[in-house]
Amino acid sequence: MQVPDHQTIHQRPAEIEGREFPGHWEGDLIIGQLNQSCIGTLVERKTGFLVLCKMENKSASAVREGFERQLKKIDRFLRLSMTYDRGSEMAEHPLMSKHLKMAIYFADPHAPWQRGSNENINGLLRQYFPKGTDLSGVSQVRLNDVAWLLNTRPRKRFDFQTPQELFDQATADYLNHVALDS
Repeated sequence: MQVPDHQTIHQRPAEIEGREFPGHWEGDLIIGQLNQSCIGTLVERKTGFLVLCKMENKSASAVREGFERQLKKIDRFLRLSMTYDRGSEMAEHPLMSKHLKMAIYFADPHAPWQRGSNENINGLLRQYFPKGTDLSGVSQVRLNDVAWLLNTRPRKRFDFQTPQELFDQATADYLNHVALDS
């Protein structure tokens, strides 16, 4: 799908690719039964921290609203950019970018490895929501519980620290830096 007015992953600053700083997210949808229901997934690239979003449907407006609702709960300094595939559900990305003051980049077509953190977490989520599951009845509370389970699971990639620990540390580091600059 051709997403209008988009920035490609090749326009993304190098520090995002290098996972040097927190605040850069990968987004996607997990599609449920009969291609009707879905859950939004957001993974912070440096820490692996997961946010799940209840979506009313796969329309561009519902997806934008679902992502915005959850991302607004995250401190501004930890929501700097998002990388997404070129699905039509992101057609309202200019509005989301404006509302969240967040850059949005798009991966190349047929290049899931460009959003590897998200693809990996989607695989882990299938332990809780197998393919073919009707996701329309899954509440935001249940999604938060599943995200917590995955965010508190030690990861080899992080020397067996958890995404929650790393995300909390990133928040503390930022706040300490701001306090020292005051």
